[in-house]
Amino acid sequence: MNKPFTFEQIYQQNKRRIHYQIHRLNIDDPHQEFFQEGLTAMWHAYEKYDPDKGPMATYFNYTIRKRLLDEIRKQKRNQTLPIPPLLHEPHTPCPSSSVTDLLLDNHQLCNQLKSHLTEKQWKWLYYAILKDMPYKDIAIQENTTTDAVKSWGRQARKKLFTPAIYQLLKEI
Repeated sequence: MNKPFTFEQIYQQNKRRIHYQIHRLNIDDPHQEFFQEGLTAMWHAYEKYDPDKGPMATYFNYTIRKRLLDEIRKQKRNQTLPIPPLLHEPHTPCPSSSVTDLLLDNHQLCNQLKSHLTEKQWKWLYYAILKDMPYKDIAIQENTTTDAVKSWGRQARKKLFTPAIYQLLKEI
């Protein structure tokens, strides 16, 4: 298909779209890695663009944003954070009873962790991790199912395995 503009012309007219999407997604891009991803996305959009399906600008915005989000997800997947010691797998001995004692004795730390969790997620952390109670016993005590307790744990782990929480635990 014969294109009315070269990619260089399209790039000059649309490079601000890449910067806009990077800014909109609040991406820190000191090494221009995300800009390169956006540029690649714009190239692919330019190559695949079909004028019958809508405006080129809309297609560029969609393609660039989608590619940047994919790159963010990819980097998060590849990012490895060490597992904080108090978040051991349930029903295994706590790696250090001093960590449990410290957490139980440190009300400020407990309140900071608690502020990131729902009430049920906090119950999971408290009973399953700190008190080392089996899920079945927690379910009976809370008048719910074992699956519900497991769900609380999955959701709590998602919130607790973040850089902010890890930094908080590292300061102990």
